[in-house]
Amino acid sequence: MARARPARLRGAEIAWWSGSGSRLLAWWPAKLAGTMLGLTAFFAAYFWVLRHPQFPVTLMPLTTVDRWIGFQPAALPLYLSLWFYVSLAPALLVDRRELASYGLACVALSVAGLGIFLLWPTAVPPPDVDWLQHPSFAFLKAADATGNACPSLHVAFAVFSAVWFERLLGRLGAGLAVHLLNWAWCLGILYSTIAIRQHVFLDVFAGAGLGALAAGAHLRWLRPSG
Repeated sequence: MARARPARLRGAEIAWWSGSGSRLLAWWPAKLAGTMLGLTAFFAAYFWVLRHPQFPVTLMPLTTVDRWIGFQPAALPLYLSLWFYVSLAPALLVDRRELASYGLACVALSVAGLGIFLLWPTAVPPPDVDWLQHPSFAFLKAADATGNACPSLHVAFAVFSAVWFERLLGRLGAGLAVHLLNWAWCLGILYSTIAIRQHVFLDVFAGAGLGALAAGAHLRWLRPSG
């Protein structure tokens, strides 16, 4: 017979879930509208830069890591899950100053990445994959060519969100399993960018650095307010 969990542990789990629920409901129409407008503006700028390179496009080199990781179509849902993942952190914010600064930090991260793409257009080498055999990729390949490669903004926003989740999960008193799930999800997204051949390892490495730098700078700026 399974042993009952301590009452204190059960109470912590209830507090974590109830705290998350109340945060999600706070100002949800404004947060939903802000997230949708932000994503729309980002994609408009992203695709304009992608389709109008101002300089010769550099093909990113492959590394040993890229050769280790084979093409894995099953990683596509994990790759697409980024857009749900990145929407969760702002949805959990309730402090107006944090919420406004979070939006500005996302804009700054986008501008930095798009500025690099504009000045140094990069692309992923054509993979040895017959895309006709993988119809589930048709929309992705039609909408998002393998340009705007380095640094990967897909990765940068995943890392930025993961760092912010750690801050929020600590406040909510979430258990170790939730913290591990956060980082597993983030690392899974990073892995998926290579596994579906949207990026190479150098793109991922640079994107992770950009995302960590943006999150660190943002949290450092917020620190005086506690």
